[in-house]
Amino acid sequence: MTQQQNTALTFMKMHGLGNDFVVVDARTHPVAVSPAMAQGIAHRHFGVGFDQLALIEPGKGDAHLVFLNADGSTSAACGNATRCIARHLMDETGKTELHLTTDRGDLYARDAGDGLTSVNMGAPQLLWHEIPLAEEMDTLELPIEGGPTATGMGNPHCTFFVADAEAIPLAEFGARYEHHPLYPQRTNVQVAQVIGPDHIRMRVWERGVGITLASGSSSCATAVAAARRGLTGRKVQIDLDGGTLLIDWREDGVWMTGPTMHVFSATLTPEFLASLG
Repeated sequence: MTQQQNTALTFMKMHGLGNDFVVVDARTHPVAVSPAMAQGIAHRHFGVGFDQLALIEPGKGDAHLVFLNADGSTSAACGNATRCIARHLMDETGKTELHLTTDRGDLYARDAGDGLTSVNMGAPQLLWHEIPLAEEMDTLELPIEGGPTATGMGNPHCTFFVADAEAIPLAEFGARYEHHPLYPQRTNVQVAQVIGPDHIRMRVWERGVGITLASGSSSCATAVAAARRGLTGRKVQIDLDGGTLLIDWREDGVWMTGPTMHVFSATLTPEFLASLG
């Protein structure tokens, strides 16, 4: 049976560097979350508030993960949520390595020590039709003012390299390029300032969400774009508004390492769920 609106719904509130999530464990009882339901839970005054909602479902590995954005749209990838859920499953099972599946594909996670969790976000998508873009072109430098780089990490990304990330009016800038006609599925937008050969300062506008304090897939995409353009090596520290992630683009995929936090567990009431229509 699927989750009905006349029953309570237990969830966990988690965050990775301030990129926050509502996580629902649907391994025992399937849960159907409509776009309207996701939007209602996402509201930071009338609901709980989140950047993404994640469902933990049974899968061929340790679990299958499904992600929804704050506007109710779906996303095949969410790096920080994947790390948070991986940490939860490791604590639950005692395992130090996990096999997770998503609509992006198979992802592998492991305990990195010192309270950190690493997730292999898979190989980046570098061809125009994989990202996807609206037409064939070189993804290294798009025909957009500022010459951003396009990268797919299971979701589309558009990375602008700028002299000063703090100086960009991100609310206006991100909203403008999220809906650029070259990106038929919209895009995440990053402004990245190269500090050194292994150090980037990055701010992010997430598709279907807006400005967020951090984004794991955006960090991976930015690291890949910087390495492709010869601005950095393949292993970098990325400083986000909410903290720091370590990204390592290896032969087997893009590994992302950082901290996680399980803030609290709680229950959504039948009354609240029924109000979402």
